[in-house]
Amino acid sequence: MTMSNADLEPRAERPKRRVFTNEYKLAIVAEYDALTESGARGALLRREGLYHSHLIEWRKARDAGALSGPTPRPGRKPQRSREQVELERLRRDNERMAAELARTKAALDVGGKSTRALGDALRERGADARKQVEQVIEEAFVELAPVTGIKQACRLLGKPRSSHYRRLRPAPAGQARPPRPAPPNALSRAERDQVAAVLHSERFADKSPAQVWATLLDEGVYLCSESTMYRILRERGEVRERRRQAQHPPRVRPELVAHGPNEIWSWDITKLHGPHRGVYYDLYVMIDIYSRYVVGWQVAARESGELAEEFIAEAIARIGVAPRAVHADRGTAMTSKPVAALLADLNIDRSHSRPKVSNDNPFSEAQFKTLKHCPAFPGRFGSIADARAFCAEFFTYYNHDHRHRGIGLHTPASVHFGTVEKIREERAKVLDAAYAANPDRFRSRPTPPTIPGAAWINEPPATTQTS
Repeated sequence: MTMSNADLEPRAERPKRRVFTNEYKLAIVAEYDALTESGARGALLRREGLYHSHLIEWRKARDAGALSGPTPRPGRKPQRSREQVELERLRRDNERMAAELARTKAALDVGGKSTRALGDALRERGADARKQVEQVIEEAFVELAPVTGIKQACRLLGKPRSSHYRRLRPAPAGQARPPRPAPPNALSRAERDQVAAVLHSERFADKSPAQVWATLLDEGVYLCSESTMYRILRERGEVRERRRQAQHPPRVRPELVAHGPNEIWSWDITKLHGPHRGVYYDLYVMIDIYSRYVVGWQVAARESGELAEEFIAEAIARIGVAPRAVHADRGTAMTSKPVAALLADLNIDRSHSRPKVSNDNPFSEAQFKTLKHCPAFPGRFGSIADARAFCAEFFTYYNHDHRHRGIGLHTPASVHFGTVEKIREERAKVLDAAYAANPDRFRSRPTPPTIPGAAWINEPPATTQTS
């Protein structure tokens, strides 16, 4: 899977505001002035999402000749590619299926049913997974409904009751569903037109339905509810955002894959408590996401872009090879100019987490959790020298002695420096000897755990991974 700088570091787009061209202003002013019917001007303002103040300003600008020239061309609006739209749709589908599976698993556990079939569905990808989930839910519903009742079974399994009753009374094949009848207490067409005329009036054209409803109520007039006003306006296509709110561009989530060591590095900074309240030391840690090997660390008295630049340069010099990309969150040191210039000079792609997204930097966050949950980790360090001494001992242990579940219970150093195959052969011999001595103690011939073929940051769901 090839990646460019645009894939790793999407250009930060500034929020865009609504822009009106000179041609649009002239056309709207002319159309507004030509309307003479009662309520027509208010309907125009609501349909176009404008206020009376817009028309007043545009009319003054037209009379002054300010709208005769061409409109300055605004910057191109950022467009999402088809691949990004499809990835976002697949991500939502995957999250929705995961939520359905979680609810179903909880219900099955309460009923004492085995979740093996549900686990098989969870491991599946694509359209067949949804069918398997629906089948598991339907089978569990058949068993739970006689015991808990239809309403409770549907609630436990996350199954809509309307779907259950619809299946009991299926519509005849080829017959269209009849239109939904209007409720007997609905407003008549004349009453709806009267409400629309009030909303279109010059007095209320600039006000929201809530303001109109409250004003009329204070005057002793009740036409309909606020929601009905919105419903009437929505039927006419006159519900739009009128405020000049900035439209923030969508943030593209980082998607990185490493098929071997020294391809993708991830780094972050965490605080270590000093001897007194308010005293902290900053721990910089760079980790290889494929092997989980800590390629560099340092403890400093502060956080700065210059220290981060030196830290990254020393890590690259120590390993002797530069990674393809470096991922970090959006801290001040991570986005500083010295770090950006260093990575650009070394032709290393930059990747950053999305703002306010906590799981876009999972490897560094997990490593910090391992550090701070270590039984020997102190609540406070007496000095910066104590912090450095502890980290030196801990990271030596972490790289060379800690067996990591994510890499087949190997040490990060064995994976990073390529000694895994020899270790797996020795483990296989031990397991084969244990199986030969007592085969009845095993369901099948045991094998040593394997190492995943790739390490991902935000793996795209249901995509073909190619290197």
